Amino acid sequence: MDGFLDETCGGVTELRVHGVSGTPPAGTLNHPHPRLVAGDGTTGFYRRWWAGGRPAGDHPDVPNARRREAYAWGGLTSGGRTIALWLLLLPFSLANLAYFMLPRPRGGRRLRHVTEGAQRLFALLLTGTLVGAVTRASVDLVGWQCTAAGRACTHDGAPAWVRWLGTLWGDEPSKRLAVTSLVPLLLVVLLWWIARRTWRRDERTVVPPPGASGGGRALELAGPLLARARLWHGGAPVWRLRVVHVAFSIAAIGLAVSAPFAGTAAGLALTVANAGVQLAAAVLVVLPWIARRLDPHSGDRIPAWLTLACHALRVAAPVVFLATFWSALSGMSPGGAGRPLGAVARQLPGVGIGAFQFALTLALGLFILVTTCLLARMDRTRGEPGAPRAMGGVAAWFVLMIAAGSANVLALGVLFWTATFFGVPGTSATPGPPERRLFLDDPVWWTAALVPVLVAGLLAVALVLNLIRRAKARALAPDLAPFYGERDAATVARTWAFASLTDRAGLVLAVLTGIGVAGFAVVTVIYQLRLYTPDGGVAGLLASLGSWAMTAVIVALALLGRRTYRDPRLRRTVGILWDVATFWPRAIHPLSPPCYTERVIPELVARVGKLAGTERDEVVLSGHSQGSVIVAALVPQLGPELRARVRLLTHGSPLRRLYAAYFPAYFGAPGLGAVRESVPWYNLYRLSDPIGGPVFGRVDPLALGPEREDGVDRFCWDPIRPGPGEPLPEARWHSDYWLEPAYDEALTRLITIEPAA
Repeated sequence: MDGFLDETCGGVTELRVHGVSGTPPAGTLNHPHPRLVAGDGTTGFYRRWWAGGRPAGDHPDVPNARRREAYAWGGLTSGGRTIALWLLLLPFSLANLAYFMLPRPRGGRRLRHVTEGAQRLFALLLTGTLVGAVTRASVDLVGWQCTAAGRACTHDGAPAWVRWLGTLWGDEPSKRLAVTSLVPLLLVVLLWWIARRTWRRDERTVVPPPGASGGGRALELAGPLLARARLWHGGAPVWRLRVVHVAFSIAAIGLAVSAPFAGTAAGLALTVANAGVQLAAAVLVVLPWIARRLDPHSGDRIPAWLTLACHALRVAAPVVFLATFWSALSGMSPGGAGRPLGAVARQLPGVGIGAFQFALTLALGLFILVTTCLLARMDRTRGEPGAPRAMGGVAAWFVLMIAAGSANVLALGVLFWTATFFGVPGTSATPGPPERRLFLDDPVWWTAALVPVLVAGLLAVALVLNLIRRAKARALAPDLAPFYGERDAATVARTWAFASLTDRAGLVLAVLTGIGVAGFAVVTVIYQLRLYTPDGGVAGLLASLGSWAMTAVIVALALLGRRTYRDPRLRRTVGILWDVATFWPRAIHPLSPPCYTERVIPELVARVGKLAGTERDEVVLSGHSQGSVIVAALVPQLGPELRARVRLLTHGSPLRRLYAAYFPAYFGAPGLGAVRESVPWYNLYRLSDPIGGPVFGRVDPLALGPEREDGVDRFCWDPIRPGPGEPLPEARWHSDYWLEPAYDEALTRLITIEPAA
């Protein structure tokens, strides 16, 4: 190849790891011509290529002496077209985040294990919520209601692809249910296929040999959680959880088909069989071993009976569904033989399973709240005093409630959209003949009524945050005047005040979750006591507004997914969400988007081992934003010999601001302290950065100035202070830390060996 490309590994390597949004290698290297030297198009290591031959000047690549290298991992979260489907899996990702937010205090192991089991069962019910919504929309609204004789889908204006069901089997509901049950079944198969494919493509990696990783059995048991190799090796537990969730979902579909015919012998047997599969899945999911990850080098094994039980469940669920499908397609009479068809209910009858799952979800939410509060209290009394803990250490519960709320918004959006597309949504109290009405349960309408209340709460929170920003800016401006002058001090103060609002994220989540939970409790009481009906007055107005809002959400997600599928730039933008959410493994929900770190960490371990193979080699891990989290998690995974040749340079890092506050068990004082003791470390931050910040303690630039800083954290002025008569430069906010003079200074200080010329 013409030109110059350094492909050697000896000497000093500055290994840059980018942050969110899949920054291209050219941007990470600050060079227009990157070339892949290891890896592939999804994740790869790149270096600079010069068309004119060997370069000169500042920071050139010199074979066997020094070089700049970039690791690009953005293809895992924003490269594939299937990211368009990930938008529907947000509740599952939030459930996984809630697991890793759970406090892990000393002496609270048994209580934590019980709480984790409850979280896994709650995650299983989240799967049931989304699959149940599609089942209800297809089997109930279309199969039972819309295509019945004389109903909306039998008229000439109805779509031909559903009208034929009413034409052929208008008086044979079991056959209609059998056909429409294939729609949610296809959804489950699609979720299973995506989860399995992404694990094989993105998460299944070769485990580094024991000598390359941080290893050892002693560190696995006694070291910080980030040092445990099992954290990033979850193939077996993810498979077991996937079996349980898929079996539970298939049984839920079968139950919707068989339950209306429980008055017959065949219907009752199939209903019991489907409910039995769901019960078996629920029992398995709470067992501690189902999700346990093992050190790949320890030799530990999962009990053989558990694997056998998962295999049995994997076979039983589709067999029972096929039996249900065939029996329904063969024809069953609703409610038992001899019951006149005119008495068939307007809505799909059941056997109370849905109400039981709803009650179980409420009970689990309350139980998890109590146990999480107990764990948080133990953590505050036995852990590090004054350590950052978001929402008092109870963030796991709040995020789990947000997961439940988002799942319900998606579920209700599907129901309202289906009812609107095929007919007119109605409540159970709607009088008169059904005709074009498609009936939804009162709890669905009551939940929809909460949406306008939440929107009003969001607007109120936004107003309060704006007032806080203005007050902080007014307080900052006088202190900034000596540095920026009276004219520009107000502008810089507004910039810094806006960036500081990130520290209020916990308050925002707590307020919105509190509004949602309180509102949900109120409407539940109203519904159970039958105090009002959601078909008139203020309640009816709120319910109608909420139904239209959730329908709009589903339409907007469909349009966004379509554009995301076609537009690579939009995929990068949407991928920002998954850069944060999918850092953590699929610990309790196996159908969530894939964890990129299960591939990234082993690849980086292997690469650092190659670049720092001798005592004359050094690797400076330079991580920006989310890349700083990756390299901080990487360091404990390295063996002692490798750590002695590694340096750490982070910038725009959310390690303390977000990760230490929300994931204290992993990135709290013990975890970050272990990283600090292992390798030399500098961290650059700005007060204009809404994401990054200091790691070990904020330095007050107005009191000390950067020339008096010491330790890990280094403050960078932004905007840069202008010279006399010069205009105020634009703020860089969260980007371009590579261009800071402090970056080159920190890089020079970290390198201890003398590179060859």
